[in-house]
Amino acid sequence: MKRQVGTAREILGAPHPLLSAVAEPVDPTAPEVVAAAADLLATLRRLEPATIGLAAPQIGLSLRLIAFDARLHPRSRSWAGELVVANPRLAGASHWGHGREGCASITGLTADVRRATRITVHGHLPGTGEDVTIEADAFEARCIQHQLDHLDGLLFLDRVRGALSLHRRLHTCDA
Repeated sequence: MKRQVGTAREILGAPHPLLSAVAEPVDPTAPEVVAAAADLLATLRRLEPATIGLAAPQIGLSLRLIAFDARLHPRSRSWAGELVVANPRLAGASHWGHGREGCASITGLTADVRRATRITVHGHLPGTGEDVTIEADAFEARCIQHQLDHLDGLLFLDRVRGALSLHRRLHTCDA
């Protein structure tokens, strides 16, 4: 299948209502989903290296699509590649810990969030619909879980225990 070139879109900022809504499942082979995946990836590439993951609701699409590429982040250990995954679902999670997160939809803040540091995710590749399984750890696992939350209408602030967990963003690698 020919690789589609996408168009970078603007990022929605909180409290946009689409960011708190549950995204719709997709047919990964549908042309509009393939186009949306290309736009999501083009937007992510425009924001790199400060941002290593995006979900479709962040670019104004209520679709269960995530994109990520953790290769440039200094705290990454695993790297599944530059991927867009349709209808991703968390199949396994272990080794929980707190870590710093930021979000392209919430500028100026980061927070300490508890997440699994080892995960397994199942989904489909846009275009072919091929099944994909991702084994991720460390920061890549954190990034993927952050994107999965976006598909369920959650922001990282929804997982913060209190005001003492919030921090002003000081570095671009806090993403």
